Amino acid sequence: MAALQKKWVDVSVPIRSGMVHWPDNPAVNVSRMMDMDKGAVCNVSILSFGAHTGTHMDGPLHFVKGGAGLDTMPFEATIGPARVIEIKDKESVKVYELENQRLKAGERILFKTRNSKKSWKSDAFDDHFVYVSKEASQFIVDAGVQTVGIDYLSVGGYYKDGVETHQILLGAKVWIIEGINLAKIAPGKYDMICLPIKVANSDGAPARVLLRAR
Repeated sequence: MAALQKKWVDVSVPIRSGMVHWPDNPAVNVSRMMDMDKGAVCNVSILSFGAHTGTHMDGPLHFVKGGAGLDTMPFEATIGPARVIEIKDKESVKVYELENQRLKAGERILFKTRNSKKSWKSDAFDDHFVYVSKEASQFIVDAGVQTVGIDYLSVGGYYKDGVETHQILLGAKVWIIEGINLAKIAPGKYDMICLPIKVANSDGAPARVLLRAR
C-alpha cells in the first residue's frame, strides 16, 4: 500500500478588514466596489493596506538606503528545504538558544515562538511579541543563513532592537519573512514555498507561505 503523500500546510495569515497591523502603518480594509448582491454583473474588491500587512516579506530596501527591492529576490531564497526552530524564551530569540542548533550556510530558518498561539488571537497589536534580538541577528548572519522567518509582524522588537535587527539582517542580504502562524507546526524539517507579490522596487509585499513535512 502506497504511503500517504504529506500535505502542504498554509501558515499564512488571511488578510481581512480590521485585522491587526503595525501601529503606524495603514489600517486594513477590504471592500467591494462592485457587488453582485447589489445588482452588479460581477464582484470587484478594493484592497487597502500597507506593504507589511499580515504574512509578508521584507526586502533590503526596507531598512537599507539604496538597497535592493524585494522583487529582485532569487526564488531559491524561499523555495526549498526549511527548518522550524522552537524558541522558549518569552522575550526574544537569543544567542543561547541558537548555539546548539548548528545553523548552516544557506539555510532557511523559521522561528516558532509563543507568538503563534498568543499574538494572533486578537486584532489588538501585541507590543510585547517575541522578536529576534540584534545579537541573535548577528549570530544568524555569521552562520550564513539566507532566510529568516518569525511568527508575528516584525523580526525586530517594538520597544527594542526594531531598527538594529532589520539593519543587521537586511544589510547582510538575509531575506525576511514576517507574520506567519506556526501554531499547528511542530519543530523540524520542512519543504517551503513562499512567494511575495511582485511589486516593482518594493520594500516589502504580502506573501503566501506553505510548509510540507519532510
